[in-house]
Amino acid sequence: MNVLRPVLTSRAAKATTALGTVLLCAGSVVASSRHVEKRFKVDAHPIVTVHNPNGTLTIKAWSRPEVKVAFDLQSDKVDVDAEQSGNRVEVNAHALSSNISPEEFRADLELFVPEDTELQIHNDSGSVDVADVMGDMAVDTVAAGVDLQDAAGYLTIKTVEGSIKCLRCAGRLEITSVSGNIKLLEMRSYNVRAQTWAGDMLFDGEFLPNGTYRLKNYSGLIEVRFSPADSIDLSATSVRGKVDSQANLDPPRHSRAYESKFSHSLFGVLNQGKAKVELVSFDGTINIHKRE
Repeated sequence: MNVLRPVLTSRAAKATTALGTVLLCAGSVVASSRHVEKRFKVDAHPIVTVHNPNGTLTIKAWSRPEVKVAFDLQSDKVDVDAEQSGNRVEVNAHALSSNISPEEFRADLELFVPEDTELQIHNDSGSVDVADVMGDMAVDTVAAGVDLQDAAGYLTIKTVEGSIKCLRCAGRLEITSVSGNIKLLEMRSYNVRAQTWAGDMLFDGEFLPNGTYRLKNYSGLIEVRFSPADSIDLSATSVRGKVDSQANLDPPRHSRAYESKFSHSLFGVLNQGKAKVELVSFDGTINIHKRE
């Protein structure tokens, strides 16, 4: 027994050392994940600028006269600066090391802002979600999807391949994308201009009197949904695709001098034709279907 005791003690010591090493490593992983919150007092109509190369960005409106910035960092090679200058708050995620992988270069941001905030957002990859913000908004992404809900003001969205969704958006909306799909649902906007090169487009919303709605793509599906009570002046043209309409249109009030015999076109008026709707595609299908 006296011979075995040192052996057992040695094994126990090694096991304890190994366990300690594992716990230490786990502790270092947990320590590298940081959660930070900052608050800034602001006046009416503040401007918030966000630049995040990679990660999720969530922005929600609240009733407090302050901007709250919360972020989670998964690596000690990246940091987020949040600073205030007058009535402007700037949030900028940046690398602390030149030796950083795309997975490490990630910051997940959550902001709470006053309802009348003006937003200027640049998010390369990840996602952008904004809800209940009524101020003007400019969103520029590469691959990040954009999801806006109950937004108003002058909304400008530009993406390369990110998908775009607007739910109950109002005000003026301009969208430009290369290959992202665009969905505009329950819209209350009086002016919509949306263009994508190779994505599908869906408009399902209210056509306001004196409103202007223009959807354009090179290829892909353009679908517009209407109700029999809508009042629209419609023009739909696809050069190589087809136009399929379920609308019972009256003849247009004015001649269409630009109509080409080499394209598939549809022109007409539904009810009084108070809203102008223009749909253009080169190689895609255009559907004008009744709202279910």
